[in-house]
Amino acid sequence: MPTHKELLIEILTEELPALPFLKEWRNIPAKWEQALKTHNLSATSQIHFTPRRIAIIARDVPIKTAPIHQEFFGPPIAIAYVDGDKNKGFSKAGESFLKKVGLESDVLKNLAQNSPLQTTIKDGKEVLFVQKTIDGIATQEVLGKIVRSFLKTLNFGKTMHWGTVKEGFIRPIRNIAILFGDTTISITDFDQEGKGATLLHRDSPKGNQWVEIKSVQNYLDMLASGGVLLDEAQRRATIIEQIRTIETHHQIQVELDEALLDEVVAITEYPSALLGHFDKRFLALPSEVILTSMKENQRYFGIYKNGKLYNGFIVVANSLCKDTAFIINGNQKVLKARLSDAEFFYQNDLKTKLEPESLAQIAFVEGLGSMFDKTQREVQIGSYLAKCYNQAHDIITTSLRYAKVDLLSEMVGEFPELQGIMGYYYALPRFGEQIASAIKEQYLPNGEDSPLPNNALNAIVAMSIKLDNLLALFSIGKIPSGSKDPFALRRAANGVLRILLAYNLAFDLDSTLKDLVSVGGYQIDSAKLTSLRNFLLDRLESILGLDSLIFRSVSKGASAEILQIKHNAQALAGLLLRDDKDQIVSVFKRVANITKDIDSGVLATQKLAEILAQIATDLLHTPQERDLYDALRTLESKHLQDPKVLLEALFSLREVLEKFFENVMVNVDDPILCYNRKLLIYAIYAEFRKIGDLKELAI
Repeated sequence: MPTHKELLIEILTEELPALPFLKEWRNIPAKWEQALKTHNLSATSQIHFTPRRIAIIARDVPIKTAPIHQEFFGPPIAIAYVDGDKNKGFSKAGESFLKKVGLESDVLKNLAQNSPLQTTIKDGKEVLFVQKTIDGIATQEVLGKIVRSFLKTLNFGKTMHWGTVKEGFIRPIRNIAILFGDTTISITDFDQEGKGATLLHRDSPKGNQWVEIKSVQNYLDMLASGGVLLDEAQRRATIIEQIRTIETHHQIQVELDEALLDEVVAITEYPSALLGHFDKRFLALPSEVILTSMKENQRYFGIYKNGKLYNGFIVVANSLCKDTAFIINGNQKVLKARLSDAEFFYQNDLKTKLEPESLAQIAFVEGLGSMFDKTQREVQIGSYLAKCYNQAHDIITTSLRYAKVDLLSEMVGEFPELQGIMGYYYALPRFGEQIASAIKEQYLPNGEDSPLPNNALNAIVAMSIKLDNLLALFSIGKIPSGSKDPFALRRAANGVLRILLAYNLAFDLDSTLKDLVSVGGYQIDSAKLTSLRNFLLDRLESILGLDSLIFRSVSKGASAEILQIKHNAQALAGLLLRDDKDQIVSVFKRVANITKDIDSGVLATQKLAEILAQIATDLLHTPQERDLYDALRTLESKHLQDPKVLLEALFSLREVLEKFFENVMVNVDDPILCYNRKLLIYAIYAEFRKIGDLKELAI
């Protein structure tokens, strides 16, 4: 008798919307494995999809679920039996445990070797112990439950409801076919009674007929002959191969946008790449307008020839039709209408003088005024930063003043994704390339892998906009929490930090932020400003990707300047590579512990020379005290600035420090002598704070 069988599950639906489905697709294999595991099954599965189906195929599924092995630990023997005596029978605690594990006490008065009730040692005590094994059940009895639980775990965002269905799904489910071996398992769910049948491509001869499924191989053969390429990887390869053939034949280059390719794969069961054309007059439009219209509205691939945009496109049809002329003609007519609209909008926009004052009619965020108010704040920030970084003040402020005027254009009203890009084309004849390019790059970087602005001037424009987003939204309490970040403030913070690091722009998280609050007129209290400071530090830690303890130590050091924090963190990270890191950390942690109760209010702002000047040298009674003092004097005389060099100098004090701690009692009864010795140790702590806080360094 076979111990394993083949399994086929097909969830047949109306056409699945590509984008929400693709977001969840990456999670589906793991969710299916978890559904099997929950019911004590394990099997290697292949999962595929087309626009109308999710198919799960497992070639080697056990016919029974795995047995369940359970262990139960009971009370100690001393309280499991009356007076702890096994001969007196079980106590109430013992009886309660036996009842819990389903055993009868009257047949277990004496422990036998083959009895399920045994004893074992736990936490140093002898306790009652039971091992039980529950046999598996027939797999076909639980397959329906597995499929139901699996479907409930899928999250596509919005769901649809149809008929009397209460649960809902991304699209109406038309059938759930389950075939285990040669047995069809019917389940009634989603207002459907599942049958062992499927539907083929709509264009196939049997496209509207249910076709019986007899086996896994039969299913695969029927789909292949019925115009359905089940394997999404095969559909992708087919599309690419067809496009390459078109490229070679027509001497063109197709822009293979990966995200668009994923989407096209998701909306076709039998893809057919076709070449269409549009009127050359539309090439007078900005290329971004043409490509956006093709990609976003029609899912067409753009084409280039000899390095220039070509008046053609690739449409991937989901059709078995041999005569494709009518498909191409239909798509050409649709694109012509789209581009004619875009041409009309563009010409109208060029005739209209777009001015920033008109942005007053567009709201930004409730409590933060209009887009014009936002622009005014951005200009103030840009003005401040231009002076800080010695950049062209007028170019930066003009760029910011006009950065958002394309929101007033008809083109951006039709294609919101062209914000900034259209601003470039409208600003170019009026202000020239420098300001136009700053407007074009104002949103960069807009993602983890996004490019940065091309020059420091453009970077400051982009940073000014992001800083206003952060300061303004934090001021009204719109602070990201958990996974919620509706205003993409994490992305804005990452953008600011990436710009600062890439262009080596100094930015102090204390003084600069306070200055920006003043110049921008933000009504933000100290608690929210501290939250913003910590928010930026969290993002910096993520960007630098260094050890969390190292970064925490550095972030609580004396410097709040972004570039200095980076250099300090990288320098301190070198500690982890040292063979003697444990000894170094140990001795310097002792420095932190000894000085933790010293009043550092005034001392915290003093330089090493100032602290050393307060040490009474006549109280340095031991050679070890004098050696440490002399070593600190030598260190101070070098005026070390490079964090790596400073750390090496501090680490070189290890031997002197160890001898000090071995021979000198710090916490003596004499308060003056005690303070003098603590001050000597604090001088090391204060110098180390230029890099980071020793108290946080618990490697």
